[in-house]
Amino acid sequence: MKTVAIVLFILTYVLLLSLPRHRAKVALISATVFVVLGIMPLGKVMGTIDWNVILMIAGTMGIVSLFIDSKMPALLADLIIARTPNVKWAIIALSMFSGFISAFVDNVATVLMVAPVALTICKKLKISPVSSIIAIAVASNLQGAATLVGDTTSILLGGHMGMNFSDFFFYKGLPSLFWIVQIGALVATVILLWIFRNEKQKIDTMERTVVTNFFPSILLLSMIILLITASFLPDMPRTINGMICMGLFALGLLKSVLDRREKAFFVETFREIDYVTLTLLAGLFVVVGGITQVGVVDDIAKLFVKLSGDNLFLIYSLLVWFSVLVSAFIDNIIYVATMLPVVGSIAALLGGDPTILYFGLIIGATLGGNLTPVGASANIAAIGILNKQGFEVSTKDFTRIGVPFTLAAVISGYVLTWLIWV
Repeated sequence: MKTVAIVLFILTYVLLLSLPRHRAKVALISATVFVVLGIMPLGKVMGTIDWNVILMIAGTMGIVSLFIDSKMPALLADLIIARTPNVKWAIIALSMFSGFISAFVDNVATVLMVAPVALTICKKLKISPVSSIIAIAVASNLQGAATLVGDTTSILLGGHMGMNFSDFFFYKGLPSLFWIVQIGALVATVILLWIFRNEKQKIDTMERTVVTNFFPSILLLSMIILLITASFLPDMPRTINGMICMGLFALGLLKSVLDRREKAFFVETFREIDYVTLTLLAGLFVVVGGITQVGVVDDIAKLFVKLSGDNLFLIYSLLVWFSVLVSAFIDNIIYVATMLPVVGSIAALLGGDPTILYFGLIIGATLGGNLTPVGASANIAAIGILNKQGFEVSTKDFTRIGVPFTLAAVISGYVLTWLIWV
């Protein structure tokens, strides 16, 4: 049965990579086969899927859709641009702004919010927006690991480790991922300053976006506050974070529909939820649960330990840089969902605190996605925006910014995590 599970698992990944437009179907069919063959017992399927993660992602996507529709992000970007003296500082300000937003909002949604502002500036100055949009995308992707709601990989980590919102700031009394990511972002921003050192064109004052609906902004702030509050309350349901996000989304949707009285808006908002990602994750939870059930995850963990000779530093380094390499070409959601139980098994074999290994995985997988144009959904979205505007983006255009940015962020995060957690 173990051999069959391994073959199915490898086949699943080959199809996920070969058929990117059908990833959800592949994951769902694979999960079904695992159940039909008895690799994953039917009675354990619902318990294997992390519903807290699924509900959190769905609710956050819905709230973000309402937030974007309110035009508040565009207004915030306008206010930032009004205080920048030239193109260089405008790009830096927009990249930092996209990073800040992305710590609380999905990376792709962040790029969709901020990129139009950069496009407007570049059109006014008659310069190419390619470098500006790439900078916004990589900064957005970087900050996704900063908080529990910043990225799907963070939500997966939080669900697997039982981390709450505040744990991303301080965990077990030590500085956690938020601060590690901020140091990485600071070092990477210095790289951006050097890359854009010659962009000194002055910017005229832009017309300011008008916001008439502040309720989605209140919802987003309420979500953050309630997630923080829930993290301090004892005996909360395991799905409390998902319930908070979905509850606030339902409230926001109800108010928007009552205000507009448009059935089309209700349908349109629901379409903004990424059902492909949700279905993909549900299927992967079952697939990974299946290979765990028959002992494949433990075998992979033993291989890691064998290769490193039980040396914690070597295992940590291998995890970080292997994750960087893999995430440069494979969607980090798929990779992290697979590797979390593997890291748990490695930690069990070694003994001691597993935190450094989990954090190493996230640093490598999330920050490493900026190495190539296809390494993260935010990068793909950014290139899609540029293509629609008639701009071709070569791999060289992307790596000119992505490679130094990624190396600066990953190396600083890699060193800092080791110094804090060992």
